[in-house]
Amino acid sequence: MTVGAESGNSDGRRPVVRVGAPTERRNPLSADLDLMPTRDVLRVINEADRRVPDAVAAVLDEIATTVEIAVRALRGGQRVHYFGAGTSGRLAVLDAAELAPTFNSPEHWFCAHIAGGPSAMWRAVEDAEDDEAAGSVEAKDCVQAGDLVIGLAASGRTPYVLGALRTARALGADTALLCANPDAAAADAVDVFIGVDTGAEVVTGSTRMKAATAQKLVLNAFSTAVMVRLGRVYSNLMIDVVATNAKLRGRMISILLEATDCTEEAARQALSDADGDLKTALVALVSGADVADARSALARSADQVRGALALLTS
Repeated sequence: MTVGAESGNSDGRRPVVRVGAPTERRNPLSADLDLMPTRDVLRVINEADRRVPDAVAAVLDEIATTVEIAVRALRGGQRVHYFGAGTSGRLAVLDAAELAPTFNSPEHWFCAHIAGGPSAMWRAVEDAEDDEAAGSVEAKDCVQAGDLVIGLAASGRTPYVLGALRTARALGADTALLCANPDAAAADAVDVFIGVDTGAEVVTGSTRMKAATAQKLVLNAFSTAVMVRLGRVYSNLMIDVVATNAKLRGRMISILLEATDCTEEAARQALSDADGDLKTALVALVSGADVADARSALARSADQVRGALALLTS
């Protein structure tokens, strides 16, 4: 059977695909893994994992381009969509789910779609990733011109993901593909191709390992950089915190102390005056303005702390 090709069978068996991506190759460094002592198994896995950040570093330019496209889309009132299957889809859901509690971002900004629907988060949904039409239909139902659609597929050839990307591009959305196959044929079918060269897995074909680690690192970096560019970080401080528990209420005070060198009493008072809004309290403390003026300056500067400070101190 041709590697990477799909074939039907006359005896009624389901179609079979043999993928030729680097993630499917056998890793000579982990040969006889099952015969090793546990400590050596862990050492081999750890040594393999240590190569992943370097592979991600090699595609930072492509990630940066994707960040700028996402920022442009979100500033224009559009959305960022993730489409993935299996582990890739679960990582996409995880990244999107963490942004609202971390950065207080609107929940509609990042939308994650996983082959097989929500139940696929907990168990494999048979043949869902092979359903190109399902990806296309889902994209058609939710993607608009000007959105950014990012496909995640370890091999770079998952039909559900490619179907979504093709339809999204036809609708006028920008598209990107994140995979662990630098030679993926779909590279030319998207606006930005992020092919992370993670190589053969420790356990052959188990793309929940290095390939997934690379996707997690890329998604963390991508979405965090988007939030930085959108003003949801001041210096290196997380300033769009919503205090939903005691730890976060304490964190808000700590952030004000770090950013302003004020007393804890002053930080607590500023937060109280600002009705718990950390950004407003921060701008008021740094600029010396009252809360009303700080809130007005933020509104006039697209909720950007540095922009608001420039207005108040010019």
